[in-house]
Amino acid sequence: MTEETPEITPATTSGADVPPDHLSVNPRSPFFDGEKLQRGVGIRFKDRVRTDIEEYSISEGWVRVQAGKAVDRKGQPLTIKLTGPVEAWYEDLGDNPPVAKKG
Repeated sequence: MTEETPEITPATTSGADVPPDHLSVNPRSPFFDGEKLQRGVGIRFKDRVRTDIEEYSISEGWVRVQAGKAVDRKGQPLTIKLTGPVEAWYEDLGDNPPVAKKG
């Protein structure tokens, strides 16, 4: 008997089924796109799937996350920028979606 190797999804950087390079959940940001966010974007940062990402950039290798419960004087959450490898995919595409990552 031969063992079947799992299919590895190739790294993709563009296409209709790949999230954009830079995306934000804040409607005030120029990188906000509600249509793409409604599809559900999965983020893997430093080999860990994260659900608390406010904004990300794949090409620049960073994510922004909320810094606790702190807010600024306008009521917006304070965020911190973390650097490292970022991967993104659409969650509505099933188990093996194309993944956008650097390089």
